Amino acid sequence: MTPVDEHFAELLRRVGKPVVLVANKAEGKLGENGVMEAYSLGLGEPVALSAEHGEGMADLFAALLPFEREEEEFDDEDEVDAPLAIDPETGEEIEAPLDLSKPIKVAIVGRPNAGKSTLINTMLGEDRLLVGPEAGITRDSISVDWTWNDRRIKLFDTAGMRKKARVETKLEKLSVGDTLRAIRFAEVVVLTLDVTIPFEKQDLQIADLVAREGRALIIALNKWDLVEDRQAKMAELREMAERLLPQVRGVPLVPLSGLTGSGIDKLMGELLKVYATWNRRIPTAALNRWLASVLEHHPPPAVSGRRIKLRYMTQPKARPPTFVAFCSRPEALPEAYVRYLVNGLREAFELPAVPIRLMLRKGENPYEGRAKQR
Repeated sequence: MTPVDEHFAELLRRVGKPVVLVANKAEGKLGENGVMEAYSLGLGEPVALSAEHGEGMADLFAALLPFEREEEEFDDEDEVDAPLAIDPETGEEIEAPLDLSKPIKVAIVGRPNAGKSTLINTMLGEDRLLVGPEAGITRDSISVDWTWNDRRIKLFDTAGMRKKARVETKLEKLSVGDTLRAIRFAEVVVLTLDVTIPFEKQDLQIADLVAREGRALIIALNKWDLVEDRQAKMAELREMAERLLPQVRGVPLVPLSGLTGSGIDKLMGELLKVYATWNRRIPTAALNRWLASVLEHHPPPAVSGRRIKLRYMTQPKARPPTFVAFCSRPEALPEAYVRYLVNGLREAFELPAVPIRLMLRKGENPYEGRAKQR
């Protein structure tokens, strides 16, 4: 025990939050004495572990388990929702305007040599990032501040992501891990494709990762200046996007050239639209009017001879739009009907290019627990 340990223990006691005391480097007999000394801090029984050797992790998990939060809390500090406002005339909930003072965090991702760094250099109007014909020049995720039409943007240039089987060196593994962190940190992700070889398997895996992380997605069709029959090529790419990426249906495809700068204004216009969609909060009254209409035209199928009742729907959070539906038997609702609801939400409330999360909850039975009466 050191005076610094006692200082932080005193601070934690004042905060009044639950504290888990961990005694690290506890391998061997020498560590046992230090574990006993940790009791003097007055923070309860210490969890003895060795982070280097992986010992004691099960005890740490058991100590953290009582503080597990339910999924319904939705209190991620990094994902502050756009709140709903109240219309003074009607008294109904309406969407509040976005906070335009904060910069939009945008990650530029893609396969190696797709032109990500060249695109950012052209956006900035200067050779800020190192570029070249060789693949794999960018190794770290680099953030750059930029302003477009008075909107503050924070751009993240990332290393190219190859197939996992082709990642050999330790440095490249670290670069890919850095890119994954940039995707999680970003709000909008621009997937840059080489239009001469578009929608490779790796492109689809990156897009699926972005959707699973809940980030808004835009597909930039780079090197568009090399395409001859542009109208036919765009029709082909739109068909491929709709067929191969159903989880982000309606994702915008923006043709551009990172070398010449053509198409960047259109890319930023689509980016602002997608960002606004990603932050949307739909009033509860509008959601339930839509749900009533859906149930009238296409009610849930009966499972095992019993009907499933969908009672209520709300949107507890945005970023991405997340909905909760309360029903009588959520575990029995077919997956096909859940997809039907998600597609209906996307179409009715114009939510293209963003992942939609729909969670099912069992509504409380007001008669549960009461004694049966004759």
